[in-house]
Amino acid sequence: MKTLREKEKLIFEISKKGKSGIDIKFTVEEKDFEGDYSRKGEIGLPQVSEVEVVRHFTRLSKMNYGVDDGFYPLGSCTMKHNPKMNEKIASMEGFLHSHPMFSYNLVQGSLKAMKVLQDYLCEITGMDFCSLQPAAGAHGELTGMMMIRKYHEKKGDPRKYVLIPDSAHGTNPATSTFAGYSVIEIKSDKNGCVDVEALKEMINEEVAALMITNPNTLGVFEKNIKEIAGILHSKGALLYMDGANMNALMGVVKPGEMGVDVMHLNIHKTFSTPHGGGGPGSGPVCFKSHLAPYQPVPVVEGDDEKGYTMNWNLPDSIGKVHGFYGNFLVTLKALAYIMALGGNGLKQTTFDAVLNANYIREKLKDTYNLPFESETLHEVVFNDKNQEEYGVTTLDIAKRLIDYGIHPPTIYFPLIVRGAIMIEPTESESREEIDYFIEIMKKIDKEAKENPEILKQAPHYTPVRRLDETLAARKPVLRWKGENND
Repeated sequence: MKTLREKEKLIFEISKKGKSGIDIKFTVEEKDFEGDYSRKGEIGLPQVSEVEVVRHFTRLSKMNYGVDDGFYPLGSCTMKHNPKMNEKIASMEGFLHSHPMFSYNLVQGSLKAMKVLQDYLCEITGMDFCSLQPAAGAHGELTGMMMIRKYHEKKGDPRKYVLIPDSAHGTNPATSTFAGYSVIEIKSDKNGCVDVEALKEMINEEVAALMITNPNTLGVFEKNIKEIAGILHSKGALLYMDGANMNALMGVVKPGEMGVDVMHLNIHKTFSTPHGGGGPGSGPVCFKSHLAPYQPVPVVEGDDEKGYTMNWNLPDSIGKVHGFYGNFLVTLKALAYIMALGGNGLKQTTFDAVLNANYIREKLKDTYNLPFESETLHEVVFNDKNQEEYGVTTLDIAKRLIDYGIHPPTIYFPLIVRGAIMIEPTESESREEIDYFIEIMKKIDKEAKENPEILKQAPHYTPVRRLDETLAARKPVLRWKGENND
């Protein structure tokens, strides 16, 4: 009997000449392509029947795991439930059939929705202005850093350096480099926070900004954030905040009141729109008034009385950062989420997310090692120190979780924690679901002590077992090569 893996391997090898699915002929005029557009020879696709194609893609679909399948505790990713009502709102005919090339008078509802969301995000973050253009978190980072560079350029000096903590997201140094800056790393102190004394020694008039994540990637709140902002501002530098962990703050703390000059939001995380697999996403950037002249154009403006329009007249703008005005339908889902919950609901969401993470921390702290003792908020970072003596690694633990129907948490990140296991349950998960996760994590620890080999060989029940992840990343096989297709 063929296993599922063998069936998947064979699907492209059962091609037989002349085999095909239903071919419906339409009465439309056919026109041959000419010149460079004309295909030379056969394309080389396999010849299979309709039923074989359907079964092939159905099997592939069953290999996927998403947030609608079960617990998805990826730390720093905030994989929360995406309310289906948001999808219905984004599918409303007036929004769905709106087009960015329509004249403003035909899309007043869409423009108002954008303006209202901007205002809400400003209220939540404590900022003065917001642009919805960036298509993802890293895109929002780049937009913010480009605005910072333009700000310094208008003062006569773009400056040279950006300071970044060693606990930062990996996109932060890449973003700074793309914006034309050199990166200087700041070490964390014993509590997992920015070393303020080290910052004082590093800061000078050549530093353009500090990029900080708060709470940071350990889930620890940067309690010295106001002092950090003051140190930067005293030298004319700005404070950029990575808002990826805003699920620990919304409704409770406003970054704008902590001295932050500009930040982005991952609304596909915090404000519950679908993400993963490269999209869709949205990373609005929020900023203080001194950066407003440099924001992307066009800017959505107006009110119900005057109507809504887009302002292109910003001579110092960094320009457009998106083909049109952002991933509109994604932002709509975030607007629906905010309006459904309201201020009190957003605050409760934060409380629940922090409670869930700390419940897991309390239940597992005697089983898995806590590398930092500092209080954590919406996520908790363990490591594999306690299991190492049995030859079991973080990767083994993560792979074994799959056998129990649980998506692994983020592993080996943040980089400052050796063997990191980064868990973020979000507010979506029930007590029963979290208790099951805790039970399985403890069971895996017991397996590590009594039968470590079962972890080293995991997962046992998946169509694909352990892959060479390095080879898969560097030399991916992205297409089938048949006899006549090389």
